[in-house]
Amino acid sequence: MSPTHTAAAYTAGSLVAARGREWVVLPESAPDMLVLRPLGGSEDDIAAVFPSFEEVRPAEFAAPSPTDLGDQRAAGLLRTALRVGFRSGAGPFRSLASIAVEPRAYQLVPLLMALRQRTVRLLISDDVGIGKTVEAGLIAKELLAQGEATRLAVLCSPALAEQWQGELREKFGIDAELVLSSTVSRLERALELGQSLFDKHPFTIISTDFIKSARHREDFVRHCPDLVIVDEAHACVSADDAGQATASSSSSNQLRYELLRRISADSERHLLLLTATPHSGKESAFRNLLGLVRPELATLDLEKPAGRARLAEHFVARKRADVREYLTKEDGLADNSLAERTAFPSDRWTKDEPYKLAPAYRALLDDAIAYAGDRVRAAGEQGKREARIAWWSVIALLRSMVSSPAAAAQTLKTRSKSAAARTAQEADALGAPVAADSADNDRLEGMDVAPGAAESEDAGARLLDLAERAEQLTGPAGDAKLKALTGHLKKLIADGYHPIVFCRYIPTAEYLERQLEGKLGKRTRIAAVTGTLSPQQRLERIEQLAAESEDETGARVLIATDCLSEGVNLQHHFDAVVHYDLAWNPTRHDQREGRVDRYGQKRDRVRVITMYGEDNGIDGKVLEVLFKKHRQIKKDLGISVSVPDESASGVTDAVVEWLLLHGRQGSQQSLFDLGGPQQQSFDRIEREWNSAAEREKTSRSRYAQRAIHPEEVAREVAAVRAALGGAGEVRAFALEALRDLEALVRDPRDGSGDFTAQVGGTPAGLRDALAATLGGRLVEEDRQIPFRTTAAIGRGEAALVRTDPAIGALASYVLDSALDVNAAGPRPARRCGVVTTDAVATRTTLLLVRYRFHLTLPSRTGERQLVAEDARLLAYEGAPGRARWLDDNAATALLAARATSNTHEQLAHNQITRTLDGLPELSEHLREYGDHLAAELDASHRRVRKANEEIVRGLKVVPQEPADILGVYVYLPRQPAVPASTVPGAEA
Repeated sequence: MSPTHTAAAYTAGSLVAARGREWVVLPESAPDMLVLRPLGGSEDDIAAVFPSFEEVRPAEFAAPSPTDLGDQRAAGLLRTALRVGFRSGAGPFRSLASIAVEPRAYQLVPLLMALRQRTVRLLISDDVGIGKTVEAGLIAKELLAQGEATRLAVLCSPALAEQWQGELREKFGIDAELVLSSTVSRLERALELGQSLFDKHPFTIISTDFIKSARHREDFVRHCPDLVIVDEAHACVSADDAGQATASSSSSNQLRYELLRRISADSERHLLLLTATPHSGKESAFRNLLGLVRPELATLDLEKPAGRARLAEHFVARKRADVREYLTKEDGLADNSLAERTAFPSDRWTKDEPYKLAPAYRALLDDAIAYAGDRVRAAGEQGKREARIAWWSVIALLRSMVSSPAAAAQTLKTRSKSAAARTAQEADALGAPVAADSADNDRLEGMDVAPGAAESEDAGARLLDLAERAEQLTGPAGDAKLKALTGHLKKLIADGYHPIVFCRYIPTAEYLERQLEGKLGKRTRIAAVTGTLSPQQRLERIEQLAAESEDETGARVLIATDCLSEGVNLQHHFDAVVHYDLAWNPTRHDQREGRVDRYGQKRDRVRVITMYGEDNGIDGKVLEVLFKKHRQIKKDLGISVSVPDESASGVTDAVVEWLLLHGRQGSQQSLFDLGGPQQQSFDRIEREWNSAAEREKTSRSRYAQRAIHPEEVAREVAAVRAALGGAGEVRAFALEALRDLEALVRDPRDGSGDFTAQVGGTPAGLRDALAATLGGRLVEEDRQIPFRTTAAIGRGEAALVRTDPAIGALASYVLDSALDVNAAGPRPARRCGVVTTDAVATRTTLLLVRYRFHLTLPSRTGERQLVAEDARLLAYEGAPGRARWLDDNAATALLAARATSNTHEQLAHNQITRTLDGLPELSEHLREYGDHLAAELDASHRRVRKANEEIVRGLKVVPQEPADILGVYVYLPRQPAVPASTVPGAEA
């Protein structure tokens, strides 16, 4: 058959038949070419067809067959399968139907704030673990989908780049290129002459430290995308009064700040700044951060309501307590019908566990302290440079000595980094990052190497003797700290926990891995992750450990340095933290614990054990001064307040000075009874920290997010759920469909909503689709697949949300088999049904109707023409010619109707045939309902963008006729039973 229509004959939204299937014509079509999307398909399935060379003909959606009747559940299954498959919803949020994560209601707040701005400028400062990455990803995906942005760059620490890449690809379908020092040469070799890699690659994830260098900075600024996300934005500004102790950090921050200042100078560029700590204890740093969002925000009078209201348009900062229960009556809503509880872990279970040094180790430490004191006194007489080199060498020696014998031996034989310094200032710049514990995560990379204590290439005889003694003390006999750790881990494993052990140095982590092997049970798997691995290798090592322990249903223990203490999310595999080495800054402990204590953690309470040496002269004092104060502030405010790096350094310097003066025994005296310079230092730190805590407390109440009222969020959440379905509907669909497809389903009914399924007995097409999303081995070996009610899942699990790939595969199979009457095997959903039920008093018909809409969406870059879909239930009483239409709630309620008696086979056939024959008489109402839906959608788009007149102007939503009737289901009131044959599958 030769083609009879040209491309120009088809309008956007119309149906055509080509290549053996039906398609929707998209607005991108040209006079000689059709751009088509499969009916009910996704953007990934779009194809171009040339009518001059291929047969293309108009298509109408075929009516259901009266001979293909389903049972009482057919309508609900088909409706959910259809809605799960939508990837181009008609509502104001263009991207929600196409992402692989179901956002929490509170995560829509930044998105709503963004859509009210012509140029999006936001500072998102939600607490750790709330989901700032998802919030930023939602905004980015939406701006790209609407055409408000065309290119994206994410600036982050190199250690987080792979994680950002994975999040954007897996959850939002954004395939971004990594631009790091390790990848840039390869990327530049593929460029054409004069081409920038930021033009060649529209979506990039860039190392902030790499791009701040002069050469790359200029290229990036010239070719910067129109949407930029900056992770850990607080590390890109510094306080105006930064002291000498943080000079190196301030210089680095200043380079980043200069880069961001130039990027933000373009008022047309969208900019999202992410940080859980916008203040960092410094008001001037906070003001500098606000100035990047909008210059005028830096000078706002935040004491006045008008200033705070202006800031609230661009700033969102919430604690876990603010969103744990959301959209409730306490938020000002009329009822709890839309209430959402987010399963954050409750307060952490924490315990400080002391240990005492073995006698030989205690003697070794005493000799090391004596050496350190002698060295500091001798260097002090030689000059300031020598004094600072000696100081950092001594700090390194003492820290590694209390870490492990392996770290001590390595440090004693290695030259101090600060020994190469030419001045005292240079010695501080070289020594402080290696020996101290900065709260700045940008300085974590490379900081887990064992620092050197020797001040020349050849360690002196005294240091070499100490090193030899340290090497002889490895193992539980000489190392009481290791012995204590083994006991703690055995207890955690016995209680069903999978712990992470955090160490300060690489030699310590490797030493623990060797020593613990075989000591924690035959089925316990142990692995170490340190800075010797690349960020990608670290993630691979963690996944490998998780897979091995799951295969053997055993415990797993991860030993890590602080290369994992920030950014990498570990809540799916681990649920306890052991601080083997006490950090010298409490913020570092918060960072470590935050890797597992976050949204998606299955444990209600994460366990935290902090080990400290009660007789080593250092740990007890650091715990006493820094950690107890930190915990008290967190208890009072509900959030952590970072101790400034210089304050933490002041405490530890005072501890070491006292130790060198009085030795390990003298250090048993309370630091608060010291008097003299040390006491003055502690008093100053106490004042600074209290001041920072008070500022944080004030800012949290003063700048609480008030730009978007929960009522506004509730309205949009209700609209989204009405169009796309909610979690309860998806769970019921998955349970019923899997059972009908002959999977072995186990529903424990324990209140969690979780269940498992073995799919070995399901049709081959479904098994293949699930294998592609969950893993072939899981399906081939017919293992139990967990289906969980939380969207935060682990490997080999499925989330009971519409955007989960496994749920999508199931829905696609159910929909395809319903549309194909000749499909082999079980078919859970059918397009027709007749049910006799007590749920109706008169003959009632339920229609499942698919509407298509032609949307004109104005944007900063011009109008976009889109075709979107929506599925609705319509119901009427009586015959089609005299239909009495029911409201939406009554139509939806019919899905719950259950057969209360058998339906006579001939009666069922007559009823459905009569109804199908009368469908043309319903066309006028279906058209009017489509117009009503279009008006609702138009109002929704305008409501969401109500503050952006330019974007609203020119908005248009037009329904495409005719609508598709996918399903027709007749409900009959029960009549006196008549013995006869009945319709298969229609039994009660």
